[in-house]
Amino acid sequence: MKNILQYINGITETIEKFIVFLSILLMMANSTANAIGRYVFDKSLFFSEELNQFLIVAITFIGFAYAVRRGRNIRMTAMYDALGYGTKKALMTTITITTGLLMFYLAYKAVFYVIELKEINRLSPALQFPVYIIYSIIPVGLGVAGLQYVTAFFMNVTHKEIYLSHDVTDS
Repeated sequence: MKNILQYINGITETIEKFIVFLSILLMMANSTANAIGRYVFDKSLFFSEELNQFLIVAITFIGFAYAVRRGRNIRMTAMYDALGYGTKKALMTTITITTGLLMFYLAYKAVFYVIELKEINRLSPALQFPVYIIYSIIPVGLGVAGLQYVTAFFMNVTHKEIYLSHDVTDS
């Protein structure tokens, strides 16, 4: 069972890296093409700002899930670092389950937002693309982040070390 979970974890991590990498690359190419078009040919790409907005959504939510997976999310540790092992362990266990449940709740709410966008048939202004398709990445990213936090919770409950994520321990 552990090997299957590690295999799935590896696949999802690869997909997350690919999405973030490709989105950043597309944003760079789009912005460069738009700047060249504007200053060299006096014609901007009409969809450039909209495409970058969609790519930022993908980078933000998939990137957040990836940061949680790697234990690189923002943490306020000034008081945490001064605590003893037992208190740190209890606090991290509480933080991971609370944050994981919050991520699942936000993903749940985001699903209804995406459904509402689909029902009203909202299209993007320039590309006339259904917005719900792009924004469906929001509940996915939040759900994966929630899964990573819950995994860290179980690692904290079942192991002696203090886990920030599935693979990363607090040192």
